[in-house]
Amino acid sequence: MNKVLIVGRMTADPQLRTTAGGQSVTTFGVATNRTWTNKAGAKQENAEFHNVVAWGRQAEIASQFLTKGAMVMVEGRLQTRTWQDKQNQSHRVTEIICERLQLGPRPAGGAAPKTQMPEKSQEPPPEDIPIINLEEEIKPEDLPF
Repeated sequence: MNKVLIVGRMTADPQLRTTAGGQSVTTFGVATNRTWTNKAGAKQENAEFHNVVAWGRQAEIASQFLTKGAMVMVEGRLQTRTWQDKQNQSHRVTEIICERLQLGPRPAGGAAPKTQMPEKSQEPPPEDIPIINLEEEIKPEDLPF
């Protein structure tokens, strides 16, 4: 079974691209931390850095809402790809192919998504909420439905 689940912080803003076929793809990095106590009782820390690839709608959501330092949970699978560059050097990278993405809590400033909605649609129109006085008798003909 090839299953990966990580929770960490974004190492940089995601990079959104579009394939020749028109599909969205986003790549981003996530750092995870591990802490433990060694035999001598000293606290140890280690950071791992993961490359993540998201496709389609998840790619668009990641690029819109994730920023450097944001918490994110990524569930997916590992995939290793190899290629040769122009100098005929072989390269190999293992990435997490994102199958599920969950955004972490917003920072204290409550940052908005990177793409803002038009000014008109940012606030919903105010509703007329009727005030109900429980001391008065309610008549069926006064009900709006």
